[in-house]
Amino acid sequence: MFRYSSLCLILLFPASVCLGQLHVQDKTNTPNTDPNAPVMNFDAKEHDFGTMDQDANGTYLFTFTNTGKEPLIIKEARGSCGCTVPQWPHHPVEPGKRDTIKVTYDTHRIGIFSKSVTIMSNSKESPDMLFIKGKINNKPVVPAFPGNEDGSAPYSNTQDN
Repeated sequence: MFRYSSLCLILLFPASVCLGQLHVQDKTNTPNTDPNAPVMNFDAKEHDFGTMDQDANGTYLFTFTNTGKEPLIIKEARGSCGCTVPQWPHHPVEPGKRDTIKVTYDTHRIGIFSKSVTIMSNSKESPDMLFIKGKINNKPVVPAFPGNEDGSAPYSNTQDN
């Protein structure tokens, strides 16, 4: 009898764990169908930094207007990786008002980059996406002891006395 009970428990436990993992729909990702809902209208959703040197300023302000009829509340803004950090207004943006989302990329990293920021809000189009891209070159190397303008070194190991 003990064996039978143990066997049933061993078989039922994994099944209960698997059934407990069924997906429950997240109501925050459903589109807002309210005709008065806020709308985030961005001036631009993509910014190209172009080519810049390592450790240059990697910050851009995405400007938007709430063109809806209710206050806009940004719940979260998340970068696609730790190198992309968004900062968003934590106060409601009233209808007709403008505000910004500041996105900073870590320009200490070398190479081409293409990153995104996902914005969760109470707007009709939530989630919304912003994009940044560019190329980071190595920082120019400055010699510790630069030479003179005529090409001769200011210091020498030779003894010309």
